Amino acid sequence: MRKFIKRIFMTILIIIAVLAIGTVIFIQQPKFGKQPSGERLERIKQSPNYKDGKFQNLSNTPDLAEGTSYYTVMKDFFFGKDKRNTPQDSIPTKKEDLHNLSPDENIIVWFGHSSYFIQVDGKTILVDPVFSGSASPVSFTTKAFKGSDAYTVDDLPKIDFLFISHDHWDHLDYKTILALQPKVKKVITGLGTAEHLEYWGYDTATIEEKDWYDEVNLNDDFTVTLTPARHFSGRGFSRNKALWTSFVLQTPTMKLFLGGDSGYDYFFKEIGDTYGPFDLAILECGQYNEYWKYIHMMPQQVVKAATELKTKKLMPVHWGKFSLALHAWGEPIKEITQEAKKQNMPLLTPMIGEKTNLNNNEPQKEWWKEVN
Repeated sequence: MRKFIKRIFMTILIIIAVLAIGTVIFIQQPKFGKQPSGERLERIKQSPNYKDGKFQNLSNTPDLAEGTSYYTVMKDFFFGKDKRNTPQDSIPTKKEDLHNLSPDENIIVWFGHSSYFIQVDGKTILVDPVFSGSASPVSFTTKAFKGSDAYTVDDLPKIDFLFISHDHWDHLDYKTILALQPKVKKVITGLGTAEHLEYWGYDTATIEEKDWYDEVNLNDDFTVTLTPARHFSGRGFSRNKALWTSFVLQTPTMKLFLGGDSGYDYFFKEIGDTYGPFDLAILECGQYNEYWKYIHMMPQQVVKAATELKTKKLMPVHWGKFSLALHAWGEPIKEITQEAKKQNMPLLTPMIGEKTNLNNNEPQKEWWKEVN
């Protein structure tokens, strides 16, 4: 009996060892990127937002809400009643010819989730592009919903400014970033993220890697200021080695707020008071849950943040393409539409892939109601 128990124990140890070694080997793949080192790390250490070996949020930000454990989250995610109600049919999308836009068109094209293309005042801008069909290091998980992945990098023109808000898989996609390299003139991102980009072949000279409240002159009367977000970063086991950020973009004729992932915090009002009013604020509205309410805004908080930013219009993103939370596919846009009506906040809600004028003040079609 003792020999049998010993054999079982040794078998378990061997399995654990094999899994551990396999995991270590797996995360050595280039798509996981690299953590900051050398001169970059020394620069990061000088940041007021870096403490105890990692970046910090401005307010205390637990990963999970009080009284919640990772066990509870995993149990609900895998074994709880499925509330996700994902689309049965293909999501309706459009596909525009972005190579032949008129230079005087000021437009935005949303690619689903947090990826979007903007042409404004003659410049092309791309934010957090994910075109690989998945938002995960394992391609068969977190797949894009059918119909939501119509565009590829080949469909894009040359990109003047590529904005990367942080290094999570649903915002920084390895395959997409590799394919984009010949098209991108300049990258703007937070401290630390450039380590991934340089590892993947980007020239340091093309990257503006900044801290919160740093301003970058992009020439031709374009400037960008990196502003706070309330979130976290990391592509592997180590977290918060690179900064997560939002952006205030001033063009010759417009002021845009490009919001990365964020929980609600006081800084939205400060940004609105300092840099507003904005012509358009693009804020994440999906993949939320009370379990992790400090790192993703609930729909009512999104409208509150937009109001505090003093924006003329709000465009909700971070929904529609991937399922990363427990809510139904269309819940985020339904909830935020209701709240926006209550607060008299105009919304810009284009269909995935649809070209929309940035100055569009027409009532928006609620196209998501047609999705089954």
